[in-house]
Order: sequence, then C-alpha cells, then structure tokens
Amino acid sequence: MAASRKAAVLLKTVKKITVQFCPFESNVRSTREFLAMVGSEKARASNMNCEVIPVVKHDKSEPLVDIMYTDGERLLMKGANLTSGEMLSAFQARCIAKDPQAKAGLK
Repeated sequence: MAASRKAAVLLKTVKKITVQFCPFESNVRSTREFLAMVGSEKARASNMNCEVIPVVKHDKSEPLVDIMYTDGERLLMKGANLTSGEMLSAFQARCIAKDPQAKAGLK
C-alpha cells in the first residue's frame, strides 16, 4: 500500500470524480483511501478544473467511485471488493492511455 501512495496521481484527463460510501459499513476502507489520494492537494493541483465530490450516505449503500473523463468516457468502480491500490492502478492506467504526454514522461 505504501508504494501506491507515493505514485503521482494525475487528474489532467479527468473532469469529475464522485466517491460515494456509507462510513458505517466495514468494506469502505479502500474507497476512503482512494478518495484521500485523489483529493490530496498535490493531485488536485494537477487539474484545478477537476471536481472531486465525496457523497457520504447512511443507507448501507455499496461504495462506488464514478469517474468522468474529459472525453466523456466513464469509469465506475465498486470499491467493496477492490483494494485502494487496485482502484488507483486502474484509474492511472486509463489516465495514461488518454494522455500521450504522460506516456512519454514514464519512459
């Protein structure tokens, strides 16, 4: 987990991230950790126009992460059975695929 927290989170290709969870459920830890990573000051600085919206409910709902990219594509992740590292990895892979400059920076 420590290695995934050190990875730079780039929100350049993202329009909006909605993170929904019920804090009283036992399966929300990874979703909350993902919210902390994408909501950090450093991540938010990579795209000031990206909205990060936490939706806290008290209805025993499943933890969800809904990501809307600037090209209109959506990524929906159900956090109940995923680790924060898996969610971050899927998110970053999609962001890098959408941004050719990010691909060049990794080589």
